[in-house]
Amino acid sequence: MNGKPRIVAAMSGGVDSSVTAALLKRQGYDVVGVTLQLYSGTVQKKGACCAGQDIYDAKRVAEQIGIPHYVLDYESRFRKAVIEDFAASYAKGETPIPCVRCNEKVKFADLLDTARELGAEALATGHYVRRTLGAGGAELHAAADATRDQSYFLFATTQAQLDYLRFPLGEMEKTDVRALAAELGLGTAAKPDSQDICFVPQGRYSALVEKLRPDAARPGEIVDSAGTVLGRHDGIIHFTVGQRKGLGLSGNEEPLFVLKLDAARARVVVGPRAALGAQSMMLRNVNWLAATDKAFDCSVKVRSMRPPVAARVIPLEDGGARVELASPEEAIAPGQACVFYQGSRVLGGGWIASAQPAVAAASKAEAIGALA
Repeated sequence: MNGKPRIVAAMSGGVDSSVTAALLKRQGYDVVGVTLQLYSGTVQKKGACCAGQDIYDAKRVAEQIGIPHYVLDYESRFRKAVIEDFAASYAKGETPIPCVRCNEKVKFADLLDTARELGAEALATGHYVRRTLGAGGAELHAAADATRDQSYFLFATTQAQLDYLRFPLGEMEKTDVRALAAELGLGTAAKPDSQDICFVPQGRYSALVEKLRPDAARPGEIVDSAGTVLGRHDGIIHFTVGQRKGLGLSGNEEPLFVLKLDAARARVVVGPRAALGAQSMMLRNVNWLAATDKAFDCSVKVRSMRPPVAARVIPLEDGGARVELASPEEAIAPGQACVFYQGSRVLGGGWIASAQPAVAAASKAEAIGALA
């Protein structure tokens, strides 16, 4: 192929991965399409991926552009690394991000090894992120199209993986990707984007968690910050930090929100919106894409759809980090991720273990001031 190397294209059956494979083929690379079957396709829903119709769509595109295509059964690996982890996280009162786990434990781990076994010099995906070469090697940057950027979900990518990965769509707008798919006549050109969690039928994640972890569905009390019982619930798996609806509470002076989930005591702790703000948080299992052992200032994202905010990150010897926010952020939930940015570059990120309420930090500061 004009002397160009072999590249494995991860094909999920959607328009983005289809265009990725087609672009590489058009550029003269020896492209091999690989689709992972991650869960049984007995239940299909609009926007799902990695099963049934999507595998067929990937195969059809591969035939159309003239590349070999393989379907690999990764169901057992996906179940253990993603689905069971998802249920365990909810059982602990956390709010997990299965897409990060899928990239970290399956797509950028096992699939990377498979690509090497196929003699490929790189693995390409349809993610909207940019990979650039800096003084220290490959760097991960946010996509040119900020509305499609997926860098938050790739914070756990290691430097070794980033050296091997390629992201052909990183500089493109989504509208241009669809236009190119239509120009090439790809069958996935008008296919809807994937929505929600791929392995959860009809979005009812609580039913899946209850099936895998029945202990997470035990009923308990809804209490305020002082421990006063305000009501009862049918399981902490139905709640997340910041949630207002579904509490079944009325007659309060002001709206109440979920502040914390106490899995050990099956308690949902609620309070006013003012108590949702957090000034700092503790992270575990931090992944660094710009190695440092000193505190530094940067921007951080605590949810995928929120804009970055100013913060100071303090690395810890246990592999975690403390993050001090310049201003309080609402509804910081354990189990979510905090990702560090310097401009568009991803410096790393970690899993949120806990957050300190801004009101508590203010009270502590006032007490110290009074003693002084």
